[in-house]
Amino acid sequence: MPRHWRWLGVVVLLLATTSPAPAQPAQVNTISDLFARLRTCWKPPEPSRVHADIDITVIVSFNRAGQIMGRPRVTYESEQADDNDRLLYRIAVMEALQRCVPMPFTEGMAGAAAGRPFAIRFHNRKPPAAEKRAWLIQKIL
Repeated sequence: MPRHWRWLGVVVLLLATTSPAPAQPAQVNTISDLFARLRTCWKPPEPSRVHADIDITVIVSFNRAGQIMGRPRVTYESEQADDNDRLLYRIAVMEALQRCVPMPFTEGMAGAAAGRPFAIRFHNRKPPAAEKRAWLIQKIL
């Protein structure tokens, strides 16, 4: 078993045994609300620690109480990252999930979401800088 996989197992175990962060007050009533809540919990690794920005997709299911069922499963990682980057992003993803649980589902959303897998994509891309073109600037003479 590769060394980074063992570390990931240790991290997941540590995260599972720590107490979850206090839940945010707003209720999750739709799938859009679920993804919006997850975006607020996402904190990518520090740029100084990683060599490349990568995308990572995780499959996760919740129970009616908003807790994670089973283990989240990584299904995609960008190719350009090395093993260290992948490990740091996996840790950041697991921490984001830990910060968000228990997910405060409304009664209707709890019934609809319970046991269903959600593919959640995490990424750390900065929006491109606004391009300035001299010919677009209006100048009054």
